[in-house]
Order: sequence, then C-alpha cells, then structure tokens
Amino acid sequence: MRHIFLDHQSATPLLPEAFEAMKPFFGEAFGSPSSLHQHGLRAREAVGKARAQLALFLNAQSPEEIIFTSSGAEAANLAVKGVAFASLRRGNHIVLSTIEHPAVAGAIEFLERNGFTCTRVGVDARGVINPDDIRAALTDKTILICAHLANHDIGTIQPIREIADIANERGVAVYVDAAAGAGWLPIDVTADGVSLLSFSVHRLGGPKGCGVLYRNRRARLENLIHGGIQEGGKRAGTENVPSIVGAGVAAEIVQQRMPVRIAHVSGLQKRLWNRLEKEIDFIQLNGPELGPSRVCNNLNVSAEFVEGEGQLLSLDVAGIAVASGTSCVSKAVKVSPVLAAIGVEHSLALGSVILTLGADNTEEEMDDAAESFARVTSKLRGMSPLWEEFQAGKTQSSIQQNTRV
Repeated sequence: MRHIFLDHQSATPLLPEAFEAMKPFFGEAFGSPSSLHQHGLRAREAVGKARAQLALFLNAQSPEEIIFTSSGAEAANLAVKGVAFASLRRGNHIVLSTIEHPAVAGAIEFLERNGFTCTRVGVDARGVINPDDIRAALTDKTILICAHLANHDIGTIQPIREIADIANERGVAVYVDAAAGAGWLPIDVTADGVSLLSFSVHRLGGPKGCGVLYRNRRARLENLIHGGIQEGGKRAGTENVPSIVGAGVAAEIVQQRMPVRIAHVSGLQKRLWNRLEKEIDFIQLNGPELGPSRVCNNLNVSAEFVEGEGQLLSLDVAGIAVASGTSCVSKAVKVSPVLAAIGVEHSLALGSVILTLGADNTEEEMDDAAESFARVTSKLRGMSPLWEEFQAGKTQSSIQQNTRV
C-alpha cells in the first residue's frame, strides 16, 4: 500500500546525516555536558557545536543567544512567560494577534489568570497582521508583543520586520513563533531586530525532543525551570545531547539546501492545488493565494458539504496522511480559531483539511493525492444530508462552482 505523507507540520523524516551524528551520543558518548571529566567534555563540545550551528541558521550574533529546550511549546512558554515575569516592574500588558499558535495563546491565557492584561489584534481575510493595529494597541504598560513568522494553520507570512520596528521604537520586547516557517523562510534575527524567536527542529528534518529559543542578550528573561545552571541558567535540566546534536546538523543542512527546497516544494504546492481545484467542485483555498504571502509548503482547503475529520480518516485509509482544521472537544466539533478569525463560513471551516508538503514529496504523489482527495470527497458527499439537500435545490453553496477546463 502506498503512503503519501502530507502532514509535515506535525513531523518530518529525520535527515540521515542528523541521525548519523546522533548515534554516538546514544552509546559510548553518553556523558552529561555538565560533568568535568572527559566524557562530559565530549558532550559539552557537541552541544556547543550545535549551538553555533543554530546561531548561524538564525544569524544570531552569538551562540550564547541560543537556548535549548525540550520542545517548541516549551520554548514558546519560556519566551512568553519568561519575559512577562522578568518585566513586572515595567508593566503587565501584552499584545498578540487573534491567530497565534495554541502554545503561545495558552501561555498568554495563563498570564491573564495571574494578573497580566492582553490586547488581541485582529487580522484581515488573508490572516495578515496590520502593524498599525499593533502600534495602536500599545500602552505605557506594554512589555511584550507576540507574533508569528508564518501561520501554523493557513500559512500566512507576517510582516515581522515592521512589527519589530514598532516594538523597538517603544522599547518593547517582541517574540516570534517561527515553528511553521523555520526551514521554509530565511530567518535573520539580527536584521529583523526581534528579541526572541522559537521553533521545533522536528519540523525541518531534525529529531523530536529539542526546541530552540533565540534570546537577544538584551532581552530580560526569567527562567521557568529551577534547580540547575544549564543553558546559561535559563533552563535547568540535563540537556538532551543526541537531539541537540541532530538539531544542529539538520539546521546546517536545511540552510545549505533552502533555495532548492523552496523551489521544489513551491512547485508541488502549485501542482497539488491546481489539481484539487480542477477535480473537485465547491472547494476553496483558505488564507492567502499561493505566492509571496504564503509559506510554500502549506495548503488549507475546504471542500463544501463534508467534514474535515471524515476526509482525514478516509484519506488515511487510502494511505495519505493529512491534518484536519477541526477538532472534537467533548463530542462537539470545534472549528479552527484561525479560520474563524479570517471569516471563513462555519460550514466551510468544518470541512477544512491542512496539507503540508515536504522536500521528499514528488509530483507523482501530488497527482495521486489529488485523485484520492477527489474520490474521498465524492464518497463522503454521497453520504451527506447537506449534499443531498443541495442537489435537491433546498440549500445553496457558499462557494461558486468551479469552472472545469
């Protein structure tokens, strides 16, 4: 049975070079980086090399500005809560968009329950944050602005440099969640002037179990995990040496191959969407059009008159892995907050599916995936009361019927 993986935002295959570099640190090179003997020195040097590789990947001014965590979620929490707790004397107000990743939004909600205030800035129909809205939301108590490089749901690329310029004018820290953009968009923390930035290496060919947080040396940050001096005193606990080593190698390789990766996957993205649009009636692309406003590996599509989770499960049976924009909570179907924020109609949001492509995908896989998607959609519509009502003329479509060539 074929297996076509189109859920690269959840995980990516571990690069062979990263795996090979990791192997010694599962075996003979098992020492702790904090130990003073030769076993500790070998581990410490390996972590230092990875730190330098990640600093180069982000164009940080120093490897010491890189903090390793256990995941992207932990890195996001450390950035948001760490800045907040370290800045209490200055203020307690935070600004973010309405479409931030749950790791960021959840950290903010925790802070709101503990005395902080927050302003959530809306986005346009493409999911773009207006920097002027960020500026208008600032107060003399604002200590942090949270934004994201590319949206995890609809792939929108945000105007990070403009947002950072506003933050720097006011002396406010700016944190960027780069989890959905790292590896697919060039990142230059120095040129962009961001205070903090985080991502997960398992989304760009690295191993799970390693998050990366860039922290400008001028950014104040309170540590959340206590009891050790690791990571410059900002993240206590013995480092995950194998994963950190793999993270450094993966970042270096992806940096070298990025232009080729982007060109290849951009072509696949266009090919897949063109096939879906041609073969399926009543389907729409959610978020910005393909091009400079959208990260090259993301498609978020809604096929009307079906639910996204049904499509996901049916496609999985057919050997194609995708993600759904809906989730079941307490037996109720919950649509993506991102789609709600950009004004996607509820019925279409229920039918959203997220396809994220990878460097190893092929044109043949795009064609096969489109054919399977069309077949699954047709089958599910055949069982849908909404489709039956539409066919009988009792209800209308929210999407204009596609014109077939």
